[in-house]
Amino acid sequence: MTTKIDLNADMGEGFGAWSIGDGVDADIMPLISSANIAAGFHAGDPTTMQETLRLASRHGVGVGVHPGFGDLVGFGRRPILAPAEELVCDALYQLGALRELARLEGLQMHHFKLHGALFMHAAKDADFAQQLSEALAKVAPELPVYCLAGSALDQAAERVGLPRVHEFYADRDYNDEGSIVFVRKVQRLDPQQVAQKVLRACQQGTVESVSGKSVAVSFQSICVHSDTPGALALVKAVRSALDDAGIEVAAP
Repeated sequence: MTTKIDLNADMGEGFGAWSIGDGVDADIMPLISSANIAAGFHAGDPTTMQETLRLASRHGVGVGVHPGFGDLVGFGRRPILAPAEELVCDALYQLGALRELARLEGLQMHHFKLHGALFMHAAKDADFAQQLSEALAKVAPELPVYCLAGSALDQAAERVGLPRVHEFYADRDYNDEGSIVFVRKVQRLDPQQVAQKVLRACQQGTVESVSGKSVAVSFQSICVHSDTPGALALVKAVRSALDDAGIEVAAP
Protein backbone atom coordinates (compact mmCIF):
# COMPACT_ATOMS: atom_id res chain seq x y z
CA MET A 1 0.00 0.00 0.00
CA THR A 2 1.29 3.43 -0.97
CA THR A 3 1.85 5.85 1.91
CA LYS A 4 3.40 8.74 -0.06
CA ILE A 5 2.62 9.85 -3.60
CA ASP A 6 3.26 12.70 -6.00
CA LEU A 7 0.26 14.49 -7.54
CA ASN A 8 1.03 16.27 -10.80
CA ALA A 9 -0.94 18.32 -13.31
CA ASP A 10 -0.21 20.04 -16.61
CA MET A 11 -0.07 23.80 -16.05
CA GLY A 12 0.30 26.96 -18.12
CA GLU A 13 -1.49 25.49 -21.11
CA GLY A 14 -2.83 28.76 -22.43
CA PHE A 15 -1.43 30.99 -25.13
CA GLY A 16 -1.51 34.77 -24.91
CA ALA A 17 -5.10 35.82 -24.21
CA TRP A 18 -6.43 32.27 -24.57
CA SER A 19 -6.69 29.63 -21.85
CA ILE A 20 -7.12 25.87 -22.26
CA GLY A 21 -9.68 23.98 -20.22
CA ASP A 22 -11.48 25.79 -17.40
CA GLY A 23 -8.68 28.27 -16.66
CA VAL A 24 -8.23 26.95 -13.12
CA ASP A 25 -4.44 26.78 -12.75
CA ALA A 26 -4.46 29.13 -9.74
CA ASP A 27 -6.98 26.89 -7.95
CA ILE A 28 -5.30 23.60 -8.86
CA MET A 29 -1.73 24.60 -7.99
CA PRO A 30 -2.17 24.57 -4.15
CA LEU A 31 -3.50 21.00 -4.34
CA ILE A 32 -0.66 19.37 -6.29
CA SER A 33 3.02 18.69 -5.64
CA SER A 34 4.45 18.79 -9.20
CA ALA A 35 3.54 20.98 -12.17
CA ASN A 36 4.28 20.14 -15.81
CA ILE A 37 4.63 23.51 -17.52
CA ALA A 38 3.93 23.94 -21.22
CA ALA A 39 6.91 25.46 -23.01
CA GLY A 40 5.54 27.00 -26.17
CA PHE A 41 5.05 24.26 -28.76
CA HIS A 42 1.62 22.83 -27.92
CA ALA A 43 0.69 25.67 -25.57
CA GLY A 44 2.35 28.32 -23.46
CA ASP A 45 4.26 31.50 -24.20
CA PRO A 46 7.12 33.19 -22.30
CA THR A 47 4.89 35.35 -20.13
CA THR A 48 2.52 32.50 -19.31
CA MET A 49 5.49 30.31 -18.50
CA GLN A 50 6.90 32.93 -16.12
CA GLU A 51 3.53 33.47 -14.42
CA THR A 52 3.08 29.72 -13.97
CA LEU A 53 6.57 29.36 -12.51
CA ARG A 54 5.81 32.12 -10.02
CA LEU A 55 2.51 30.49 -9.08
CA ALA A 56 4.25 27.16 -8.48
CA SER A 57 6.94 28.86 -6.41
CA ARG A 58 4.35 30.50 -4.14
CA HIS A 59 2.87 27.09 -3.33
CA GLY A 60 6.12 25.12 -3.09
CA VAL A 61 5.31 22.98 -6.12
CA GLY A 62 8.07 21.26 -8.11
CA VAL A 63 8.32 22.57 -11.68
CA GLY A 64 8.99 20.42 -14.74
CA VAL A 65 9.04 21.09 -18.45
CA HIS A 66 6.21 19.70 -20.57
CA PRO A 67 7.45 19.54 -24.19
CA GLY A 68 5.03 18.67 -26.96
CA PHE A 69 4.79 18.50 -30.72
CA GLY A 70 4.88 21.88 -32.49
CA ASP A 71 1.09 21.91 -32.84
CA LEU A 72 -0.67 24.89 -31.25
CA VAL A 73 -3.80 24.35 -33.34
CA GLY A 74 -4.15 20.71 -32.30
CA PHE A 75 -2.89 21.24 -28.72
CA GLY A 76 -0.11 18.71 -29.31
CA ARG A 77 -2.54 15.82 -29.52
CA ARG A 78 -1.97 15.12 -33.23
CA PRO A 79 1.07 13.00 -34.20
CA ILE A 80 3.66 14.66 -36.42
CA LEU A 81 5.79 12.48 -38.67
CA ALA A 82 9.31 13.79 -38.12
CA PRO A 83 12.75 12.19 -37.68
CA ALA A 84 13.73 11.29 -34.13
CA GLU A 85 16.64 13.74 -34.24
CA GLU A 86 14.29 16.63 -35.08
CA LEU A 87 11.90 15.72 -32.27
CA VAL A 88 14.77 15.51 -29.79
CA CYS A 89 15.90 19.03 -30.79
CA ASP A 90 12.34 20.29 -30.33
CA ALA A 91 12.13 18.77 -26.85
CA LEU A 92 15.49 20.18 -25.76
CA TYR A 93 14.58 23.60 -27.16
CA GLN A 94 11.52 23.64 -24.89
CA LEU A 95 13.56 22.42 -21.92
CA GLY A 96 16.05 25.23 -22.42
CA ALA A 97 13.35 27.88 -22.66
CA LEU A 98 11.65 26.91 -19.40
CA ARG A 99 14.95 26.26 -17.63
CA GLU A 100 16.15 29.80 -18.30
CA LEU A 101 12.90 31.34 -17.08
CA ALA A 102 13.08 29.12 -14.00
CA ARG A 103 16.61 30.36 -13.34
CA LEU A 104 15.34 33.92 -13.59
CA GLU A 105 12.83 33.10 -10.84
CA GLY A 106 15.47 31.36 -8.70
CA LEU A 107 13.92 27.93 -9.28
CA GLN A 108 15.51 24.61 -10.15
CA MET A 109 13.89 22.27 -12.62
CA HIS A 110 12.31 19.27 -10.94
CA HIS A 111 11.45 16.93 -13.84
CA PHE A 112 10.87 16.35 -17.54
CA LYS A 113 7.55 15.10 -18.92
CA LEU A 114 6.44 14.90 -22.54
CA HIS A 115 2.96 16.00 -23.57
CA GLY A 116 0.10 14.33 -25.43
CA ALA A 117 0.91 12.65 -28.72
CA LEU A 118 4.65 13.13 -28.18
CA PHE A 119 4.37 11.31 -24.85
CA MET A 120 2.63 8.41 -26.56
CA HIS A 121 5.19 8.42 -29.38
CA ALA A 122 8.05 8.14 -26.88
CA ALA A 123 6.22 5.35 -25.06
CA LYS A 124 6.21 3.21 -28.22
CA ASP A 125 9.03 4.36 -30.52
CA ALA A 126 12.29 2.83 -29.28
CA ASP A 127 14.52 4.92 -31.58
CA PHE A 128 13.11 8.27 -30.46
CA ALA A 129 13.06 7.15 -26.83
CA GLN A 130 16.73 6.15 -27.00
CA GLN A 131 17.89 9.31 -28.76
CA LEU A 132 15.95 11.50 -26.35
CA SER A 133 17.31 9.68 -23.31
CA GLU A 134 20.89 9.93 -24.55
CA ALA A 135 20.44 13.66 -25.14
CA LEU A 136 18.91 14.23 -21.71
CA ALA A 137 21.75 12.27 -20.11
CA LYS A 138 24.10 14.91 -21.53
CA VAL A 139 22.17 18.13 -20.85
CA ALA A 140 20.03 17.28 -17.80
CA PRO A 141 21.21 14.02 -16.21
CA GLU A 142 19.69 14.96 -12.86
CA LEU A 143 16.14 15.46 -14.14
CA PRO A 144 13.70 12.60 -13.47
CA VAL A 145 11.73 11.58 -16.55
CA TYR A 146 8.01 11.11 -15.92
CA CYS A 147 6.79 8.16 -17.99
CA LEU A 148 4.71 5.00 -18.14
CA ALA A 149 6.29 2.03 -16.38
CA GLY A 150 7.68 -0.46 -18.89
CA SER A 151 7.34 1.90 -21.87
CA ALA A 152 10.05 2.42 -24.49
CA LEU A 153 11.02 5.70 -22.82
CA ASP A 154 11.18 4.08 -19.40
CA GLN A 155 13.51 1.37 -20.71
CA ALA A 156 15.71 3.79 -22.65
CA ALA A 157 16.03 6.18 -19.71
CA GLU A 158 16.99 3.28 -17.45
CA ARG A 159 19.70 2.18 -19.90
CA VAL A 160 21.43 5.57 -19.81
CA GLY A 161 21.04 6.01 -16.06
CA LEU A 162 18.33 8.67 -15.97
CA PRO A 163 16.03 8.73 -12.93
CA ARG A 164 12.43 7.91 -13.77
CA VAL A 165 9.08 8.57 -12.12
CA HIS A 166 6.28 6.25 -13.23
CA GLU A 167 2.82 7.76 -13.56
CA PHE A 168 -0.78 6.74 -13.01
CA TYR A 169 -3.39 8.63 -15.02
CA ALA A 170 -6.46 9.42 -12.93
CA ASP A 171 -8.49 10.83 -15.83
CA ARG A 172 -7.58 8.35 -18.55
CA ASP A 173 -8.76 4.80 -19.28
CA TYR A 174 -6.39 1.82 -19.34
CA ASN A 175 -6.29 -1.08 -21.77
CA ASP A 176 -5.63 -4.72 -20.88
CA GLU A 177 -1.87 -4.24 -21.38
CA GLY A 178 -1.70 -1.53 -18.72
CA SER A 179 -1.23 1.33 -21.17
CA ILE A 180 -3.43 4.42 -21.28
CA VAL A 181 -6.05 4.78 -23.99
CA PHE A 182 -5.05 7.94 -25.89
CA VAL A 183 -7.89 10.33 -26.74
CA ARG A 184 -7.86 13.82 -28.23
CA LYS A 185 -11.00 15.02 -26.47
CA VAL A 186 -11.78 13.85 -22.95
CA GLN A 187 -15.35 13.77 -21.66
CA ARG A 188 -16.42 15.10 -18.26
CA LEU A 189 -15.79 12.51 -15.54
CA ASP A 190 -17.35 11.81 -12.16
CA PRO A 191 -14.96 13.15 -9.48
CA GLN A 192 -15.80 10.50 -6.89
CA GLN A 193 -15.34 7.68 -9.37
CA VAL A 194 -11.95 9.08 -10.34
CA ALA A 195 -10.98 9.44 -6.67
CA GLN A 196 -11.95 5.82 -5.95
CA LYS A 197 -9.98 4.69 -9.00
CA VAL A 198 -6.90 6.48 -7.62
CA LEU A 199 -7.38 5.01 -4.14
CA ARG A 200 -7.66 1.49 -5.58
CA ALA A 201 -4.44 2.01 -7.53
CA CYS A 202 -2.62 3.30 -4.44
CA GLN A 203 -3.94 0.68 -2.05
CA GLN A 204 -4.19 -2.39 -4.30
CA GLY A 205 -1.84 -1.60 -7.19
CA THR A 206 -4.51 -2.32 -9.79
CA VAL A 207 -6.84 -0.51 -12.18
CA GLU A 208 -9.90 -1.72 -14.06
CA SER A 209 -9.29 -1.76 -17.82
CA VAL A 210 -11.84 -0.75 -20.46
CA SER A 211 -12.76 -4.44 -20.83
CA GLY A 212 -13.29 -4.89 -17.08
CA LYS A 213 -10.02 -6.71 -16.43
CA SER A 214 -8.00 -5.98 -13.29
CA VAL A 215 -4.59 -4.75 -14.45
CA ALA A 216 -1.50 -4.24 -12.28
CA VAL A 217 -0.01 -0.71 -12.24
CA SER A 218 3.26 0.56 -10.80
CA PHE A 219 3.73 4.29 -10.18
CA GLN A 220 5.12 7.01 -7.94
CA SER A 221 3.03 9.89 -9.30
CA ILE A 222 -0.63 10.52 -10.13
CA CYS A 223 -1.52 12.79 -13.05
CA VAL A 224 -4.71 14.78 -13.54
CA HIS A 225 -4.77 16.81 -16.77
CA SER A 226 -5.82 20.41 -16.19
CA ASP A 227 -7.59 20.60 -19.57
CA THR A 228 -9.96 17.77 -18.69
CA PRO A 229 -13.48 19.22 -18.29
CA GLY A 230 -14.12 19.73 -14.58
CA ALA A 231 -10.42 19.30 -13.75
CA LEU A 232 -10.60 21.30 -10.54
CA ALA A 233 -13.33 19.06 -9.12
CA LEU A 234 -11.28 16.00 -10.09
CA VAL A 235 -8.13 17.28 -8.39
CA LYS A 236 -10.08 18.27 -5.27
CA ALA A 237 -11.70 14.84 -5.04
CA VAL A 238 -8.42 13.00 -5.58
CA ARG A 239 -6.54 15.15 -3.06
CA SER A 240 -9.31 14.77 -0.49
CA ALA A 241 -9.38 11.00 -0.94
CA LEU A 242 -5.61 10.76 -0.55
CA ASP A 243 -5.63 12.96 2.55
CA ASP A 244 -8.48 10.99 4.13
CA ALA A 245 -6.62 7.73 3.47
CA GLY A 246 -3.50 9.06 5.18
CA ILE A 247 -1.48 9.10 1.96
CA GLU A 248 1.02 11.96 1.96
CA VAL A 249 1.15 14.10 -1.17
CA ALA A 250 4.71 15.23 -1.92
CA ALA A 251 7.00 15.61 -4.91
CA PRO A 252 9.50 12.77 -5.41
